[in-house]
Amino acid sequence: MDICLIHTGGTIGMAPSPEGLVPERGRVEHAVAALMPKGARLTTHVFDPLLDSASVGPADWNRMLDLVDADPEASILITHGTDTMSFTGAALAAALAGLDRRVMLCGAMAPLGAGEGARANLTLAVAMSLAPGWSGVKCAFAQKVLEGGGLVKHDTRGDDAFRSVPQAPLPAPGARRFAPDRRFAMLALTPGLPAAALTGALEALDGAVLRVFGSGTVMDDPAIHAALRDATGQGKRLRAVSQCEEGGLAPGNYAAGAPLWAAGVENGGRETPEAALARLWLDA
Repeated sequence: MDICLIHTGGTIGMAPSPEGLVPERGRVEHAVAALMPKGARLTTHVFDPLLDSASVGPADWNRMLDLVDADPEASILITHGTDTMSFTGAALAAALAGLDRRVMLCGAMAPLGAGEGARANLTLAVAMSLAPGWSGVKCAFAQKVLEGGGLVKHDTRGDDAFRSVPQAPLPAPGARRFAPDRRFAMLALTPGLPAAALTGALEALDGAVLRVFGSGTVMDDPAIHAALRDATGQGKRLRAVSQCEEGGLAPGNYAAGAPLWAAGVENGGRETPEAALARLWLDA
């Protein structure tokens, strides 16, 4: 099995400087090459400039998908910063649903050479990329192989920074690329949220993931309910997910959730916010 390395940037490939950690070209590429067994082929694609993952977005997901499509026989290894790795995992999983592709995400909480975490993650990622018997989007992190479509970064400091929330099987998407000019975002319902703030945000968007309370409830505020109805009436897609990490939504459990569904808000079920956003983007 061959490996195609796509190095986007992130902490794993950084080095110390007087100003702090900065990207260092060649650092990840050399480390992966040293882990390749004899006879296996490695090709590399390095983003220029290398990106802090805070800057990764739809155009970058499309670039990764183009590289995945360009080498259909290879296992794809994507090295990536941790801050938005859950978004990239969800985006790639949704875009590649139904295709027999192998994509392994990998990053680290500290750079190569600063402790063993980064090298251990890369070692696991390379070994799994070469192993038979799997497909889809995965993430190698902290001695675990996680499902990439349900990634959640739950720790900003510890090496074991990710978990994966089980997701329902993904249908084939309406599109396999993200339209960068489409305007989608996540909006959280919070106690005391002014209806005018929700209305203003929705006016600037083509659709949104709503992070709602518990198993699917909304505050008893007619102005909030009207803002949701107005948005869906304008053709804007709203998809609800729970602010809780586990359990998902259960429409009908509480009367306090009825205004969501009456307004035409979609049920995201057990989707993570990142997974719901990717679904919304591709199916819009």
